Amino acid sequence: MNTKYIDLISQTFDFPQEEFKLEDKTLEFHDVDLMQLVEDYGTPLKFTYLPQISNNIQRAKGWFAKAIKNNKYKGKYNYCYCTKSSHFKHVLDEALTNDIHIETSSAFDIDIVENLKVEGKITDKTYVICNGFKRAQYVTNIARLINSGQKNCIPIIDNYEEIDLLSEEIKGKFNIGIRIASEEEPKFEFYTSRLGIGYKNIVPFYKNQIQDNKKVKLKMLHFFINTGIRDNAYYWNELAKCLKVYTSLKKICPSLDSLNIGGGFPIKNSLAFEFDYEYMIDEIINQINLACENEDVAVPNIFTEFGSFTVGESGGAIYEVLYQKQQNDREKWNMINSSFITTLPDTWAINKRFIMLPINRWYESYERVLLGGLTCDSDDYYNSEQHMNAIYLPKYNKDKPLYIGFFNTGAYQETIGGFGGLQHCLIPSPKHILINKDADGNITTKLFAEQQKSEDLLKILGYHGQ
Repeated sequence: MNTKYIDLISQTFDFPQEEFKLEDKTLEFHDVDLMQLVEDYGTPLKFTYLPQISNNIQRAKGWFAKAIKNNKYKGKYNYCYCTKSSHFKHVLDEALTNDIHIETSSAFDIDIVENLKVEGKITDKTYVICNGFKRAQYVTNIARLINSGQKNCIPIIDNYEEIDLLSEEIKGKFNIGIRIASEEEPKFEFYTSRLGIGYKNIVPFYKNQIQDNKKVKLKMLHFFINTGIRDNAYYWNELAKCLKVYTSLKKICPSLDSLNIGGGFPIKNSLAFEFDYEYMIDEIINQINLACENEDVAVPNIFTEFGSFTVGESGGAIYEVLYQKQQNDREKWNMINSSFITTLPDTWAINKRFIMLPINRWYESYERVLLGGLTCDSDDYYNSEQHMNAIYLPKYNKDKPLYIGFFNTGAYQETIGGFGGLQHCLIPSPKHILINKDADGNITTKLFAEQQKSEDLLKILGYHGQ
């Protein structure tokens, strides 16, 4: 009988896969020996596999280059990284080796940009796309960046007051973009995004505040929807409305030459994940081409702001199953040595699912379980997998440690979880490991951050230094 965990996975999915395989009966991720990582550093731990950041950037660049060539598209493509997905220096350093640009969301982002500029990672030619609702400090920082020579810094106007606020602090002329307030899917609790300016108001806004303003030049129209880039009627309908605004605006605004289609590419959340990135990009380029041709206007340069797609698939977390609690005749709770709420907050906040696989014991029989975290909070659990609506793991055995990994967790989890700060029930943040691979395929690891100690948390709480 096929009762081993390896049998379950092999019968359910196409396995091994590009990033996952078994070596000596334990799991490897991009050729990284995960059991060796556990033995070297212990658990719980988080890791960032840096080469995957460059890999995904180059994949997207290749898809756009192919689509531009196939469609004989006359505009250029610019890849921007959405820094809010992960602000860590090791992430930005890796991403910026790929000739990319930056999208920011708030005032302190600009300080990071300036830091990277001093190091030579960013130049005056780098595009810095400034999104978000802008008030005093953000406006001041954007102005400082532009005044220092960053002429390719483009503030994206989010409301009717921002042009005046920016004009007060920026010396000389500057470029801007306008964000479209897209309409949300019917299932949303609100009808129109709070971000940007409504479709019908953009042309009047241009005529009233920009057309005769000699200090400001409109260069970019920004389009993004919360659900991301998906092959469904909603996305294509919103894109068509966006292109109608672009072509209308282009006819009266010669300086407009760029369309920012935002981010929103999905990342792999299951061993059964399928998404035709190449088709989507080709069809987006085709639709832009057709819309501009029909209205007899020049096609725009294309910008994207991929965040999760850039960094998400580089991250992972590894835990040990400490104990199994049989709570009734059907439910077995495997307790991990950390917390889902604190280390993978999206599992708790938005019911997000990541790829979850055991690291070891693949050739043993399996059972259905629930996973529980260490906090005394009823919501600190993980109960179903994206690909099978249940969790199956090798059977618990107190004499045989079981380690489990969550993969493609690299976007948002550290910042939403409050990296380096207080954690729910004072559960410490895990240690964090950086993993790299050289040109010869040799893998190296480095400790980025130790696991939090009680002293770290007590100091934040005010118990030290009194």
